[in-house]
Amino acid sequence: MVVMDENELPRVLQQLWGIEGRSRPGPKPAFHISDIARAAIKLADAGGLAAVSMSKVAAELGFTTMSLYRYVDAKDDLYVVMLEYAFAEPPVLDPALDWRGRITAWAEAFRDGLRRHPWILQIPIQDPPLSPNQLAWMESGLDAFDGTPLAPQDRLSAMLLVNIYVRGTAQLTANMLTEPDEVREADRLYTQRLTMLATPDRFPGIAATLEQPLDEGYAGDFDVAEFTFGLNTVLDGIHTRITRQTP
Repeated sequence: MVVMDENELPRVLQQLWGIEGRSRPGPKPAFHISDIARAAIKLADAGGLAAVSMSKVAAELGFTTMSLYRYVDAKDDLYVVMLEYAFAEPPVLDPALDWRGRITAWAEAFRDGLRRHPWILQIPIQDPPLSPNQLAWMESGLDAFDGTPLAPQDRLSAMLLVNIYVRGTAQLTANMLTEPDEVREADRLYTQRLTMLATPDRFPGIAATLEQPLDEGYAGDFDVAEFTFGLNTVLDGIHTRITRQTP
């Protein structure tokens, strides 16, 4: 174990990295930081981020609220722990794929993680990622661009662009119904009402989209088709940049 001054790294990150800082007075820890993560994630999955509090997490573990402060100093630290364990490790990208196939697989895995735990989108982004799995996701996204002429900073910018796109689309659909039959009924009702209100004389652009039948891809899964269309458009832009830099 590496011993370091706790002032050099927040205590919650020391625990996530397995770094031993100065021990605090009191009884020996009764549980692991991962136990806190599982309890908090369970509460968030059931009731959203608002359902998570230090007292509720402690109750879920069967301990007092004060006992949690041996592990996390504040609720923001609790969020760090939740993110670390909710996402877990990034996907293993197939080296046989080209950069576009690899970053697509990365983006889809990121999207799936947000769908499993939509409360992640409610956590405010205050600091860059520093926990093990979060950095592993970043490294994986950068690795997707191996073999391209993009400079390291450009690879980071391209990865962040894909990240922002995935988060944005996930945010738009986070509160939508998830049951297929309910989604189809909601889509049908929305289309019906939109047809009544968006008349060609007042909203010609919207009306034109209603007159155009959905293609096979959209008819199968509108959400997936929209995600794929947007992602491909983003990757087209990155491809153009790569092409310009290719000798």
